[in-house]
Amino acid sequence: MSALDSLSMTSIPAEDEALRAPVRAFLRDAMRHIPAHVRAKSWAGYDPGFSRELGRQGWLGMTLPKEYGGGGRSPFARYVLVEELLNFGAPVGSHWIADRQSGPLILKYGTAAQKRFYLPLICRGEAFFCIGMSEPNAGSDLASVKTRATQTANGWTLNGQKIWTTNAHSSQYMIALVRTSGEAQDRHKGLSQIIVDLSLPGVTVRPITDLSGGSHFCEVFFDNVLLPGDALIGEEGKGWEQVTAELAFERSGPERLYSSIVLFDEWLAFIRTEAGRTPESIRLAGKIFSQLAPLRAMSVAVTEKLARGESPIVEAALVKDLGTGVEQLIPSVIADDLFSREKQNAPLELLLTLNYVTQVAPSFSLRGGTRDILRGMIARGLGLR
Repeated sequence: MSALDSLSMTSIPAEDEALRAPVRAFLRDAMRHIPAHVRAKSWAGYDPGFSRELGRQGWLGMTLPKEYGGGGRSPFARYVLVEELLNFGAPVGSHWIADRQSGPLILKYGTAAQKRFYLPLICRGEAFFCIGMSEPNAGSDLASVKTRATQTANGWTLNGQKIWTTNAHSSQYMIALVRTSGEAQDRHKGLSQIIVDLSLPGVTVRPITDLSGGSHFCEVFFDNVLLPGDALIGEEGKGWEQVTAELAFERSGPERLYSSIVLFDEWLAFIRTEAGRTPESIRLAGKIFSQLAPLRAMSVAVTEKLARGESPIVEAALVKDLGTGVEQLIPSVIADDLFSREKQNAPLELLLTLNYVTQVAPSFSLRGGTRDILRGMIARGLGLR
């Protein structure tokens, strides 16, 4: 039986589904004056004040133990929260990575001191993390990273470069995959994960402007950065095992389905009007819904595996690859619909939102693993390679 055969239809437990109503009420109030083309940025949106307010509501670190300030709840509770945040287009980019994967990674592999220090800060929305994985000249070949941490008498000396590091310019910390022994050709051997305080001397962060004018992608340089001995997470040389487990959190959530959802909702509102409704628009809406529904079911099924403490790497890769396709389909078919009409009467806000999502949509199939890499993982999971 392949890994994919173990996905089964799953319902969100009632106690977790009950969270949806208060979250919606909060978001209706918080987001009521923010236009759609701004809300469409959602998990690229940066608003530390909003993140701290989520922390005060108890909606950050929901799956982390209460002893560290977390909610002690299941991954289903966080799923409900995240689904609502994305559907409303809330600005979650500041805390997103810390809450989604850095906190759970530290909980699983970190020392007692690391857990006591970082996890309460994450739960309060006071510590933001970025991910140091990709590097120049490595393409999608994550195992060939060259950034190196050399052990010293007092800790580690870090040298190298990371690229496409989301929100590095607004984060306090990075969890970086680095080489601590061997050479790049050694592949998975000799890799480790370390926590880097981005305020340290020798760290340089340079934002990269994308097609939409945003600059949340960054390149980060390390020039003889001195790190303490407790910067290492988990075991030295076990970084590959840790990072692949971490990527399951990154690839399986609602954010791999809903990057275009604010645009979709704006378009749906338009085609529900007499001026916007056409037989073709109704057909297109059904086409999108028919793909979103089973993908959401798959995403919820992966969440069940996470709730059981499993690491559904292949299943998460499948959800991410298929979800990316739908995310990129949405702006494409909406543009086809609007600009094929004899009379162009779409609201300006819908057009502004379409413009933004169209510009950023090519990145959907790059972040979190490119299609080629993901499909290779899926093929192995199906026993085809």
